[in-house]
Amino acid sequence: MKKVYSHCNNHHHQKQFNTRTRTRQHNHHSHSHSQYQNIRLQNLLLLHSLLLIIVTPALCNVHQPLLNLKSNNQTLRSNLELLKLRRIRAHLAKINKPALKTIQSPDGDLIDCVLSHQQPAFDHPNLRGQRPLDPPERSKRYKNKNNEKMEMKSFQLWSDSGEECPNGTIPIRRTKEEDVLRASSIRRFGRKPRHVRRDSTGNGHEHAVVFVNGDQYYGAKANINVWTPRVTDQYEFSLSQIWVIAGSFGFDLNTIEAGWQVSPELYGDSNPRFFTYWTTDAYQATGCYNLLCSGFIQTNNRIAIGAAISPRSTYNSKQFDIGLMVWKDPRHGHWWLEFGSGLLVGYWPATMFSHLRSHASMVQFGGEIVNSRSRGYHTGTQMGSGHFAGEGFRKAAYFRNLQIVDWDNNLLPLSNIHQLADHSNCYDIRQGSNNVWGHYFYYGGPGRNVRCP
Repeated sequence: MKKVYSHCNNHHHQKQFNTRTRTRQHNHHSHSHSQYQNIRLQNLLLLHSLLLIIVTPALCNVHQPLLNLKSNNQTLRSNLELLKLRRIRAHLAKINKPALKTIQSPDGDLIDCVLSHQQPAFDHPNLRGQRPLDPPERSKRYKNKNNEKMEMKSFQLWSDSGEECPNGTIPIRRTKEEDVLRASSIRRFGRKPRHVRRDSTGNGHEHAVVFVNGDQYYGAKANINVWTPRVTDQYEFSLSQIWVIAGSFGFDLNTIEAGWQVSPELYGDSNPRFFTYWTTDAYQATGCYNLLCSGFIQTNNRIAIGAAISPRSTYNSKQFDIGLMVWKDPRHGHWWLEFGSGLLVGYWPATMFSHLRSHASMVQFGGEIVNSRSRGYHTGTQMGSGHFAGEGFRKAAYFRNLQIVDWDNNLLPLSNIHQLADHSNCYDIRQGSNNVWGHYFYYGGPGRNVRCP
C-alpha cells in the first residue's frame, strides 16, 4: 500500500482495486451469514484505500495549480494595491503643500499654514507664478440696521484653541490617504457626481430651493442656518448652499457654490463643514470642492475651507448661522467670497469660466441631498435640521436676508422668486418676508417617512 500512495499518477492501481472489489462483492453472496460482518469490514477498508488512490492524484494534479493561481491572484492584488497607494501618495504630495505651521483641530483635522503663493490654485498653468490679488472694493450694501444686529458669528473648530496661521499664509485642511481611499477613484476625488441638474427628479439628487432667473446677476448673499443633519449612507451627502449659475443645464453649465455640508465620503465624519465648489462643464471634468484642485484662490488666514463649523444649531434651542456672499468685482471681473461679517475668503478667477466670465443668469438658495436608495427605498438622509419647514424657528432650518448683487455692485432684495421642492413629502420649503429677516425661507425634512417611501 505504501508503494501505491507514493505514486500520484499510477492509475493501474485504481484498476486493480476495482477488479478486486468486484470479485469480493460477487463471492460474498455464496458465504454464510456469519461471515458477512468480516467481509463488510474488508470492503470498507478496500473502499478507504480506493478513495485514497483516487483523491491522491487529484491532490497532486489539481491542488498545486490551484495554489499557484491563488498565489498569483494575491500577488496581482498586492501589486495593484501598491500601485494605487503610490498614485494616492503622489496626488497627496501635489495637493498637500509644505506648511510653515500645523494646527491640530479637536475633531482630528490637521490644518496646515501654507504660504499663500504656494497654494494649489497656482499649480494651474494660467495662474502659475502669480500671487493673490488685494481685496476689491466692497459691494454697496443694502442697509438695514436690524440686519446688522442679527449677525451671529460662527467660526470653526480648529480655531477654538486660539491658534492662528501667520500673515502671508492660508490655512488648508490636510488631505489624508484615507480621504482619497473613500472616493470611487483618485480622478473623481473631491468632485461632485456627474449629471447633477437643478431639476434632478431622476438622478438621486433632491433639492428644496428658491431661485431667481431671467436677469443678469453679479452676486448673491444670505445667512445660512447651520445644523448637523444625519446622513445614512457613506456615499450620500446633505448640504445647504448658494449657487451662482450661468449657461444651460447641459454640458456648458458654469456654477460657483458655497455653503455648509455633511459628507462622510469626502471628510470621513458627520460634522457640518464650510465648503466651496465650482465647475465650467456641468461637473464633468472641471472643478472641485474647496482647494482640492487648482482654481479658487484663497486670501484669508482665518478661515479653513473644508473645516468643521462650530457652533451648530440644536433643536428647540440656540440657533447659529453663517453669512455668505459671492459677488463679482467690477474692476477685475473675479468672483469673490465673503464669510461671516466681512471676512474675505478669496476669489474664483474670471478666466476659469466661459459663461460666468461676464455674469450669472440664475441664483439659487437652499438644500440638496443625495438619495442613493442603497436599501431599496428612499434614504433617511436629512436635509437642513431634518424637520419640515412648517415647524418654523428653532426647529426647521432657514435661510435669511436673501439678496442679489446688480450690475452696479448694489445689494438688492430678491424679486420674481421661484420655489422648487423635488419631493415635497420628503423635503419641503416655505418662504416669508419681514423687516428683520428680509426675504427668508424654512426648508428641509427627514427623508424617508410614511409619506416618503
